[in-house]
Amino acid sequence: MLIVLATSPRVAPGLLSWPAWEALRSATAVLAPAGHPLLPALDEAGIAYRFVGEPDVESASADGTVVWLAEPGDDPPVPAGAKLLRGSADLPGAHLLDLVATMDRLRVECPWDARQTHQSLAPHLLEEPYEALDALESGDEKAFCEELGDVLLQVVFHARVAAERDDGTGYTIDDVADGIVAKLVRRHPHVFGGVTVSGAEEVYRNWDEIKKAEREEKKERAERAGVPAGADGPPSALDGVPFGQPALALAAQLQRRAARAGVPDELAVLEDDPGLTGPGGDIGGELFRLVTKARQAGRDPEMDLRAAARRYRDLVRAWERS
Repeated sequence: MLIVLATSPRVAPGLLSWPAWEALRSATAVLAPAGHPLLPALDEAGIAYRFVGEPDVESASADGTVVWLAEPGDDPPVPAGAKLLRGSADLPGAHLLDLVATMDRLRVECPWDARQTHQSLAPHLLEEPYEALDALESGDEKAFCEELGDVLLQVVFHARVAAERDDGTGYTIDDVADGIVAKLVRRHPHVFGGVTVSGAEEVYRNWDEIKKAEREEKKERAERAGVPAGADGPPSALDGVPFGQPALALAAQLQRRAARAGVPDELAVLEDDPGLTGPGGDIGGELFRLVTKARQAGRDPEMDLRAAARRYRDLVRAWERS
């Protein structure tokens, strides 16, 4: 009988399942292509093998139980009459290693990829998430999955560019992953620590308190290092809100942050506010009040406006067809 032993290229050679090691130890013969990554592990285990380009099922069956080490991969060729044995399996997320390896190769071998910088890639940081959101709203799950891949590519690409710097400011994709893991653990003490919460609302409040403490700690570190505090003054509940996002989403995020910090709702009225200058100031204030209305109703104004825009698009197309 011929056993085709399949292994994952994302798992270190030698990390095999117990049935795989049993098959290798009890086999009449072990066959392998030259250079197979598992060979050093077989040498260490004292398992003999011989090099064969392609196994012959009939000859192998005549020899008893023969194990053929297929090249590492997800779907090795299995000759008719042979048995497939998977010796190692990927952990969740293991295919991210393929993406990192692919990006490394593109950065070296593709002229376009090789010349990209953080600045040249910056527009895609905005475009790709919007394309993913559009796919999500369309209900096409396959398209959404594909667009999420494009979003993920931006993270890997920027990390690969940063890894090439040798001025002390560089970082790798592992540094990016380590950073977000540490942040998630730190901000979820009810999961990774001994904190008990009553529900999602308390998790939300704890999250804000932890972020506030992080901002204070960041300020203290800067002061110890002699770094100027900056023109914005002491830490604020609104620190970290990106002002480059669409204005409607920006207004909603500012109001949510302020409300959680206990800022009075009256500040969001902006009615006849002298701080709003120009002929369109009243329109801006009115839009801001609509955001307040949406927030108080538990709605997301950005999503609601997008829904209205899609409805308008459909009506225009129907009018055009008629």
